Amino acid sequence: MQDIDARQIDPVAPAKVWDASAPLVRIVSGMRFTEGPVWHPVEQHLTFSDIPGNRIYRCSEGGLLSTLVEASSHANGNAYDRSGHLVTCEHATSRVVRRAGGERVVLADKWDGRELNSPNDVIVAGDGAIFFTDPPFGRLSRAFGGRRPVPQAINGVYRLDGRGLALMADDFDLPNGLCLSVDQRSIFIADTGRRHIRRFAIDADGAWHGGAVWAEVPSGEIAAPDGLKCDSAGNIFVSGAGGVHIFDADARHVECIPVPELVANFAHGGADMKTLFIAASSSIYRARVMVPGIAAF
Repeated sequence: MQDIDARQIDPVAPAKVWDASAPLVRIVSGMRFTEGPVWHPVEQHLTFSDIPGNRIYRCSEGGLLSTLVEASSHANGNAYDRSGHLVTCEHATSRVVRRAGGERVVLADKWDGRELNSPNDVIVAGDGAIFFTDPPFGRLSRAFGGRRPVPQAINGVYRLDGRGLALMADDFDLPNGLCLSVDQRSIFIADTGRRHIRRFAIDADGAWHGGAVWAEVPSGEIAAPDGLKCDSAGNIFVSGAGGVHIFDADARHVECIPVPELVANFAHGGADMKTLFIAASSSIYRARVMVPGIAAF
């Protein structure tokens, strides 16, 4: 699929977001497959998963690395809840868990009496609601969680809050990355299998409406939409062919940050929230953007 020329959609090209004058810097190398980056806005560090490496790591903006979780159950996506506790999707256990005070608490592990497939990516809303995607990736490979039967007939998107676990969407092929809009009245979800992003409106009572395709993502034989993030101006970042693609709030393709490895996910961070940490296969890269991201809490 060829890149999208925004000027063919609108005569006024959207404003650039990536600071191309700052070099792309690799701050971590030697991983097997990095995923789930999330920035702690108070303690100023990045947490990320190495799925086949079966570890969760923590690193500084400069790349000083330490192991946070030694045996992570092939963890993938990470997020912080409103109290600053780490919420993680585990492929090997097919669970969403929270780590707090040295304890690991299971938040979700079953739907309709059967195990979840393999929770993949997770976000936490301002009201504390947790949203996560549940494709079967962690059951298809020994390195990513272990070959097992897939228990759920659908690859769902779920919400977990004080009312319990709710299935919010069941018509995705391979739901993957997800993010909320700035006002949290919309949720964007990447469908890796269909190479696009869908958008749902969120009502005051939590119900979802819509779900139409919001943007087609430039993809390749392997590269496809995976991670998804929204910055403070409403720009949407998504992985795709060649690196990290940026769409403006009107779904116009702005540009692509080129990355030399296959990109899975990314997170805004740094003291000014203008550093983009990119989880790309064996590495973590650092790029600079001109619009700050949204702090986790």
